[in-house]
Amino acid sequence: MDAIQEKPIQPSVADLPEAYWQSTLSSSWAVLRRNTIGRIGLGLLTIFALMALVSFIPPWIDPIYDPMSGVDPHISYASPPTLRHWLGTDFIGRDIFSQLLAGARIAFMVGITSAFMSIFLGTAIGMMAGYAGRWSDTILMRTADIIMVMPTLLVLLIMSALFGQLNIWTIVLLIALFRWPGVSRVIRSQTLSLKNRAFIEAARIAGASHLRILARHVLPNVLPLALLYMTFRVTSAIVIEAALAFLGFGDPGTVSWGMMLQWVWKTGHMFQSLYWLLPPGICISLLTLAFYMLGRAMEEVLDPRLRKEDPEE
Repeated sequence: MDAIQEKPIQPSVADLPEAYWQSTLSSSWAVLRRNTIGRIGLGLLTIFALMALVSFIPPWIDPIYDPMSGVDPHISYASPPTLRHWLGTDFIGRDIFSQLLAGARIAFMVGITSAFMSIFLGTAIGMMAGYAGRWSDTILMRTADIIMVMPTLLVLLIMSALFGQLNIWTIVLLIALFRWPGVSRVIRSQTLSLKNRAFIEAARIAGASHLRILARHVLPNVLPLALLYMTFRVTSAIVIEAALAFLGFGDPGTVSWGMMLQWVWKTGHMFQSLYWLLPPGICISLLTLAFYMLGRAMEEVLDPRLRKEDPEE
C-alpha cells in the first residue's frame, strides 16, 4: 500500500510548464529540419502556397488574366506558350497560367478546410466514444464503421447525379463528413489508454467535470496524432475534388486543377495540347506528394523510435 501511495502522479500534457513546450517545439523543428523528406515536402508546400497567394495579382494587371472570365481578344483557340501567356491559352483564349494559380488557391482551400473539419469531427467523436464507453461507444463506432465502408467518390458522384453539380463548399462539407471515421477510431484508442491514467484519476478526485477533463487533459495528448492524420486527409480531399471535377461533377463556377483537366479532355485537346494538360496534372501530383512527405516526416517527429541517430551527436 505504501508503494502505491508513494507512486508519483504523471502530469497531464496541459499542465507542463511553458519552458517544456518551447524545448519540445525546438527539438521537433530540429528533427523535421534534418529529415530530407520533410524538407522537400515543406519546400514544395512553400512553392504552392506562394502560387495561391499571388493568384490574385494577374487579374489586377490585366482583365484578360482573370482565370474564369478573362479572354484574350486576339486569341479564340488553344495556343502554345508565349511571352504574353506563359503557359498558353485554353480553347477560348483564357490564360492557363492564371488558371493554374487560381487552382492552387482552390486546392489549399478544399484540402485544408475539409481536412480540418474531418479531423475536428473525428477527434471530438473519438474522444467522446473512448471516454464515455458503453452504449455511447457502441453507437458512435458502429456509425463510424457504416460511413467508413462507403466509397467517398462514388457517393459524391451519386449525389451529384441526383441533385446536379455541387457547389465547391458543398463538396468540401461532404468530403469532411465521409472522412472522419478513420480518425475517430485512432483517437478513441488513444483516449481509452489515457482515461485510466493517474493524472485523469487525480482530475476526477479534484472534482473536474467530464468536459474539463476532455478539454484540459485528453485533448492535448491526442492533438499531435490528430494533426498527423490531417496531412493525409488533405491529400485525399485534393484528389477527390480533382477526380470529381474531371468527371464533370465539380463546381462549374470554380477554376480548379480538376476542372482544367475536365476542360482539356471535354474539348478534345487531351493529346494535342500538352502545355494545357500537363501543368494541372503535375501540380495535383506534387501537392499531394508534398503533404504526404510532410506527414511522413511528422511521424518521425512524434515517434522518437523512428528517428535516425544524428552523426554529430
